[in-house]
Amino acid sequence: MRALNKLRGIEETPDTLADGFIPDLLWMALKNRISTAMAMPLFVVVVGAISSLWIPVAWVGVWLFFVLGIHLAVYIASQKAEHHLARGGNFEKARPVVVGGDLLYGIGWACFFLLNLNSVALIGFEVFQFATVLIVIAMTTMLSAPVPRALAAGTLPITFALVYCFLSYGTPIHYAMSAMAVGAQGFFFILSRQLYASALTMLEYRAEKDDLIAELEQANAVSLESRYRAEEANQAKSRFLATMSHELRTPLNAILGFSEVMTNEVMGPMENKVYKEYASDIHRSGVHLLNLINEILDLSRIEAGRYELQEAPVDLIEVADSCKQMMQMKAAAKSIRLHNSYEGGLDLIMGDERSLRQVVLNLLGNAIKFTPAGGEVSVYVGSLIDGSQVVTVSDNGPGIPSDELPLVMEAFGQGSLAIESAEPGTGLGLSIVQALTQMHGGTFSLDSEEGNGTRASIILPPHRSMKGERPSKAAGM
Repeated sequence: MRALNKLRGIEETPDTLADGFIPDLLWMALKNRISTAMAMPLFVVVVGAISSLWIPVAWVGVWLFFVLGIHLAVYIASQKAEHHLARGGNFEKARPVVVGGDLLYGIGWACFFLLNLNSVALIGFEVFQFATVLIVIAMTTMLSAPVPRALAAGTLPITFALVYCFLSYGTPIHYAMSAMAVGAQGFFFILSRQLYASALTMLEYRAEKDDLIAELEQANAVSLESRYRAEEANQAKSRFLATMSHELRTPLNAILGFSEVMTNEVMGPMENKVYKEYASDIHRSGVHLLNLINEILDLSRIEAGRYELQEAPVDLIEVADSCKQMMQMKAAAKSIRLHNSYEGGLDLIMGDERSLRQVVLNLLGNAIKFTPAGGEVSVYVGSLIDGSQVVTVSDNGPGIPSDELPLVMEAFGQGSLAIESAEPGTGLGLSIVQALTQMHGGTFSLDSEEGNGTRASIILPPHRSMKGERPSKAAGM
């Protein structure tokens, strides 16, 4: 609000700020008056009791009856006005209660100086009167500062009465006390302006806080609506993928089956070799398409939280070695040498064997895909000091630039090497590896440097190790 006004060239003052906070200021003044419902009568009674040392008790009693009656009337009117404002009523009906109530209080206390009607200074009484006036004006300043008119109505009658009384005594000391009373009135007036400005600032900050809360609630509502829409879109995507997977796999099975029959010449030899090559190409393309569909569906199920782990005791070495054997033919086609290094004495782990096998196959497949002919790929299975088990696949390929590492970890993300070499794939392999590893409570790391190969590792936490449970037979080396 303040910044906007400054941009518009509007100079803010307490008076301009008060225009929007009049009901709040009146409500604060009423609450202040109601909160002192017990303290004010007690102070009046104490002042009256002490005054009886100089003034006849009958006069003091009349004054007490008058002031306490004013207090009761103002208290009842203030409560009604406060309830009226709390229900959102017109503040114009509350203003006369605040200003008029303080005016009545001021008249009541001004009458305190009329108790000595002889215009003769009573020894000590004028000092007591002066001290009482200072206390009353200070209390009125604190209570009525939110409404300057009420403050003036409550304090000016007291000061005028005190000054008139002291001037009627006609002595230098009383002239000096009159001047001090006027000075005190000016001081408390300045103090009231500061309190008034503080009240306005507090109300302004509260209004800004309420506006901010309203904006946050609105933003939260928009965020929730966006989230609901995103969830609906995600469900629609899942339904679409499930439907499409069925629609694609049905004809794809026929394509794969018939192309394999034609390639293997099950029904008889194919005299045209070109047709046989075409059938082989169709079969390879079908297998590639099926793999892509499976990867997309796996990632979709993982993101939707529908991928459930079928946990059982698993031998990581057996999983890694079987994956190595499966990828041996693909590696041999590029003259890539596969090495393995398995740590002995590893315990079984509790996990989903199918998921872990898919993780290792994806890592090996990526390593073989991007390692040039004649290169090397290594598989390591071992343990860490804390009992975690680790599977690492490393290669001596061209590596990945450091600035592309976050990209290749994202779904459908492909580095510049994959784009330049036009290697087939969707870029989902590492995303699936990361997701399946996290579902096991583990971590996946990818370390690579351009020109120095790549090292991918999955680490399964210690609590998945089955202490003392060893594989029944060693995996093939």
